[in-house]
Amino acid sequence: MELDTLPVLSLADDKARFSQDIGDSFKTFGFAMVRDHGIDQDLIDRAWSLTEAFFALPENAKRAYFDPAIGGARGYTPFKTEIAKGAKLHDLKEFWHVGRDVAEDSPLRASMPPNIWPGEIPGFRETLEELYAAFDRTGAVILSRIATYLGLPEHWFDPAIDEGNSVLRLLHYPPVDDAEGGAIRAGAHEDINLITLLLGAEEAGLELLTREGKWISASPPTGAMVINVGDMLQRLTNHVLPSTTHRVRNPDSARAGFSRYSMPFFLHLRSDFPFVTLPQCVTAENPDRYPVSITADDYLQQRLREIGLKM
Repeated sequence: MELDTLPVLSLADDKARFSQDIGDSFKTFGFAMVRDHGIDQDLIDRAWSLTEAFFALPENAKRAYFDPAIGGARGYTPFKTEIAKGAKLHDLKEFWHVGRDVAEDSPLRASMPPNIWPGEIPGFRETLEELYAAFDRTGAVILSRIATYLGLPEHWFDPAIDEGNSVLRLLHYPPVDDAEGGAIRAGAHEDINLITLLLGAEEAGLELLTREGKWISASPPTGAMVINVGDMLQRLTNHVLPSTTHRVRNPDSARAGFSRYSMPFFLHLRSDFPFVTLPQCVTAENPDRYPVSITADDYLQQRLREIGLKM
């Protein structure tokens, strides 16, 4: 049977029921839609407003916050910098990254540079730090439900994501120009991280590729978020939970003149986390695909080079 509609789950449901439902949705689609996620709508609305204000700044003002030496880890990344792995054309987007601040003497500091903040936008830092913390909390709850689904202790992921290298991305897809020569807002790709939590955008366009090879909408309804499996969780579970190809297609002509804003939270493991395939995800029919262990940061750096953010 071909499935072409993502179920909308409630995080307010009984723990066991939600755990089963999100695990099943991940196994089928690599994606799930979740309402009642607990992030305050007023906080979200303030973040949207500040996002629009930042991207409305002149190009030279935005580029003052671009540091090519850190591969887009913090601050601003200009339009047409990122490219999907294996693609020929760069994505039609610009973005801003907020990461986790760690102590100067932390052993993780080398992979987690300090944040950069725009001086022109009052309240930007305070609001985005608050939103980052809210995503962090919700992501930990989601992972606890996934742990249960996988037969792990409920809080198995807690030490793995403690001081994790998670990133909140503020995305702007400008109006689409006919002269872009076949480029799209975000080329078909999979996410690098453990899971991604994405607040719905006003403009449609997010699609996932089903196992049957059909592109279907993955835009969440009002008040919900879409959550997807990243390559790190796929690796950890030996592909039991798949990292699914997705894209942001260009709008139809009636909406081509409108910007699209999006706000994904890429939940990452600690940089020093060693990948060891979960034994319950290894069977005779599904042998361990990753017998050689690497750290989460080794994996991240390799992928950042593949998508053009690092040389």
